[in-house]
Amino acid sequence: MRRKHKEITDKKEIEKILKKSQICHIAMVDKDKPYIVPMNFGYENKTLFFHCALEGRKINLIKKNPNLCFEVDQVVQFKKAKLACDWSIEYKSVIGEGRAQLLYDPEEKREALDIIMAQYSGRTFEYPSEMLEKTLVIKLVIDKMTGKQS
Repeated sequence: MRRKHKEITDKKEIEKILKKSQICHIAMVDKDKPYIVPMNFGYENKTLFFHCALEGRKINLIKKNPNLCFEVDQVVQFKKAKLACDWSIEYKSVIGEGRAQLLYDPEEKREALDIIMAQYSGRTFEYPSEMLEKTLVIKLVIDKMTGKQS
């Protein structure tokens, strides 16, 4: 990180940002082009979970190359000023890398969906079998991540 004074090194603070964020962007490579998707997610124990359809572009890309990059951010406040160059944003963000696994087992999907739902609601739910059959879960085990604030 170029500006070391903006780096967040406290692992608990990084996890707090992940737990409070609402959207996670995951990035993949499609041939020689980047491809990024905003997703709902859940975080627990150095692992991100996402739910999606059983097929599609991102699933095809993950099957070809399971190495992903992710990013979450929180805008704390806009700082307005008279001069354009004096405007700024207070924010916190986390960027990381990891390896994706596709979860097909219904029990693994239930556990992951509970983590996702707890991210937003703080509680668990029941998932009808017919919905679980139509749902795929992406499990992203995080290899490394960094935090930043401004």
